[in-house]
Amino acid sequence: MRFLIVVLTFMALSASAAHAQSSERPEPVMIVTLLGTGAPPPLADRFGPATLVQAGGQTLLFDAGRGAEIRLWQAGVSGVALTATFLTHLHSDHLVGLPDVWLTGWVRGPHGGRRTPFRLVGPPGTVAFAANLERTFEADLGFRLAQGLPAEGARIAAEEFAADGVVHNVDGLRVTAFRVDHGPWVPDAYGYRIDYRGRSVLISGDTRASENLARHAAGVDVLVHEVAFARPEAEAASAVILDNHTRPAEAARIFAAARPGMAVYSHIVQPALGGFAPADLADLSRQTRTLYDGPLTVGEDRMAFEIAADGAVTVRPPEP
Repeated sequence: MRFLIVVLTFMALSASAAHAQSSERPEPVMIVTLLGTGAPPPLADRFGPATLVQAGGQTLLFDAGRGAEIRLWQAGVSGVALTATFLTHLHSDHLVGLPDVWLTGWVRGPHGGRRTPFRLVGPPGTVAFAANLERTFEADLGFRLAQGLPAEGARIAAEEFAADGVVHNVDGLRVTAFRVDHGPWVPDAYGYRIDYRGRSVLISGDTRASENLARHAAGVDVLVHEVAFARPEAEAASAVILDNHTRPAEAARIFAAARPGMAVYSHIVQPALGGFAPADLADLSRQTRTLYDGPLTVGEDRMAFEIAADGAVTVRPPEP
């Protein structure tokens, strides 16, 4: 009996200590989740580019590549919870998951039931893209409207911008778009900086090394940057891809100048043209470390970054 009392007392004290520890830990000001860190190749472990930012009771999605809705489901975020979705540019690998996010958030089910328009913000071409998407799914929309689903929940409320500036400012959560350089074939490519209560995140979008990005990235807590690299023997065959993205050494210079609380690689492009194998991820870190010695994470799908009020960044690995 005495043994049982000791065990129960120990369990109660342990539970009390765990509760006190959890209650003492302050809620993060911002949470950044890498939903997809891949590129056009359909890899099962790296879905298409998509990044989630949660702050101030708002949930913002940046790009919606392949599998974005699946990753939202895994993150426990329903389509109804999305405040707005932002597009960096109109390349297909950043867009193909958008119909799923839009429609699944509307239809009946545990991740659906949206009754208000789906807000979509992006560069020139976004409004036409949204209108064409609604036309593409016209038959499906008609079937579901006839079944009683709310018409407003099916509508895409698309907005465009064509210059640097604030594109979202609600209850202190500010999103600023800034132009980046994704090469001559994509004139309207943008990155985004998100600010809330003195904390900040920057998402590069697709870009070559960009001075405009470097200016906006100065001192951010989390800098999510794309990167492209290939094996030396594959450089020539992959030049058309590599020349429109940021190489590791170029990204390292941006990190070194911006000094973020955490530099993060996402949208990791590893071209394997000409019959060559993709570059090794270990080389990505090695090439970056030659010029940058600060905090660095090579992103994985479902990895999250919690930003505390004092700017401390906690890396949360993907859950099993």
